[in-house]
Amino acid sequence: MARVYTSSVIGASATRVWERVRDFNALPRWHPRIRDSRIEDALPSDKIGCIRQFHLQNGDVIREKLLGLSDYDMFCTYEILESPMPLDNYIATLRLTPVTDGDRCFAEWSAEFTCAPDDEADLVSGIGSGVFQVGFDSLKRHFGG
Repeated sequence: MARVYTSSVIGASATRVWERVRDFNALPRWHPRIRDSRIEDALPSDKIGCIRQFHLQNGDVIREKLLGLSDYDMFCTYEILESPMPLDNYIATLRLTPVTDGDRCFAEWSAEFTCAPDDEADLVSGIGSGVFQVGFDSLKRHFGG
């Protein structure tokens, strides 16, 4: 099983950052690689089991299902249902933790998935730096850090 883990410190409180990323349909508001997003079947975007379908800037379509969401623990977990990436069984979690020394938060984004051994290194690197870190960098710019 392949694993990706990326972490960062964002210069805003975990509560403020959570307000921005909590909405499962809001990726286009904070992630520069996402062009648009919609929740299928007009379900609320915080309903466990809802499915978001979004387009990347290059036009590729991805569908993901919300598996878990906690306002108390500030995390969301989701799985990829459809993707152009050559992987299966992809489950990821985005989690925020308050940093008590200053008005900052610790952000973690991790994923596990299966893939062909020849694809693993490229997928781990691409997801870690091209998806997770790009999202964190965008949040840092937004919050001035």
